[in-house]
Amino acid sequence: MEKLDHFDRDILQLVQRNCQLTAESIADDVGLSTSAVQRRLKRLREEGIIKAEVAIVERKTTGTPMVFIVGMEIERDNYDALAKFRLWAEKQDHIQQVYYVTGAVDLIAIVTARDVEHYDDIAALIMAENPQIRRMHTNVVLRDVKLGLFVPLSGATDD
Repeated sequence: MEKLDHFDRDILQLVQRNCQLTAESIADDVGLSTSAVQRRLKRLREEGIIKAEVAIVERKTTGTPMVFIVGMEIERDNYDALAKFRLWAEKQDHIQQVYYVTGAVDLIAIVTARDVEHYDDIAALIMAENPQIRRMHTNVVLRDVKLGLFVPLSGATDD
């Protein structure tokens, strides 16, 4: 993977905030030609630096407005269990994110659901399909304070 130069970082800053910007608009902002921006975006996508370009949907309008932060304990020293859970979780749309962490739990998952009863069904499914999960600790999100996946880039122009 090629090192990011200041143009790449500036482009990434812009597309992280709005992936629908045109190459022309980005070119005007970063001081490159439109074709240079298009080539750089293509390379950033091909190299996996830009992993996805998605729409952020308002959960309240979707029928799954609730968010649960779930800490999970797996069987100790069982890296195979971690790999199995990762593969299973990738197929579950209600599980939005999973992190392998240090501390009191082994995994943290962000789960969306219609209501508490729906979450209870999802939790039961997690436990039934993943016997390597020993215990789950659930926190209910009362209010979103900040949402985002913006990655600050060292050396970008809005530092």
